[in-house]
Amino acid sequence: MNKIVEKVYFSDYVVKLVVEAPHIARSRKAGHFVIVRIGQKGERIPLTIAEADLEKGTITLVIQKVGVSSIKLSNLEVGDKITDLVGPLGNPTHIEKVGTVLACGGGVGVAPLLPIVEAFKNAGNKVISILAARQKELIILEEEVRKHSDELIIMTDDGSYGKKGLITDGMEEVIKREKIDRCITVGPAIMMKYVSLLTQKYKIPTEASLNTLMVDGTGMCGACRVTVGGKTKFVCVDGPEFDAAEIDFDEMLFRLNSYKKEEENSYQRFLKKYQKA
Repeated sequence: MNKIVEKVYFSDYVVKLVVEAPHIARSRKAGHFVIVRIGQKGERIPLTIAEADLEKGTITLVIQKVGVSSIKLSNLEVGDKITDLVGPLGNPTHIEKVGTVLACGGGVGVAPLLPIVEAFKNAGNKVISILAARQKELIILEEEVRKHSDELIIMTDDGSYGKKGLITDGMEEVIKREKIDRCITVGPAIMMKYVSLLTQKYKIPTEASLNTLMVDGTGMCGACRVTVGGKTKFVCVDGPEFDAAEIDFDEMLFRLNSYKKEEENSYQRFLKKYQKA
């Protein structure tokens, strides 16, 4: 079991956990993720590794409370242990010196974006990062991303912080003033869809890191399948990053909503049990 050594609340619904995992910390690269399970009968959920500390042997996970399993994980405290933690999984981000990289993160997607920003910067690129959220309180890891960026732009839907507007508004402002050699985007599927449409308009190569439904993380179950370039791919073993222009985002969005009713029923049962305790 892996012990939690630090816990930080970014907001009421987003929590950072620093977890002891020396073997994963040593071998993790930008783009990798882990599968986490809480309790012997718990659900397996994928989480991207936001940071790793080789000296302390820890990795950092960022969790958004969206369902029973993520709430159970977020409710753990320092000293508690995670039942299962498997990784690193997936393919690492392909990092190379390309020139100017536009890194676009929305909501908790900023957590997996952080190591990618750092890696591109360390490879000698100019990195312009754009972080977006509905409101100021939902912007996370701002200073950490700023540390590895040549420029950081904040966008909020309501204008409560940074500039008012969508992430694509900030992107287009940058694209019109200078040449962008590559774009990387991580965040809600609908956001990545429109990021991809924009970069296709300007013919900018773009990679999207996908956050599909996932069970085993080894390509066995098929739950994470997506259509990329007209072919079926599995996010856990073929991804999580793909050429954004080739992703069927509409199909992905449909599949992400496949179990909404079951998820809501499970959440309501959990609430009743929690309230009785």
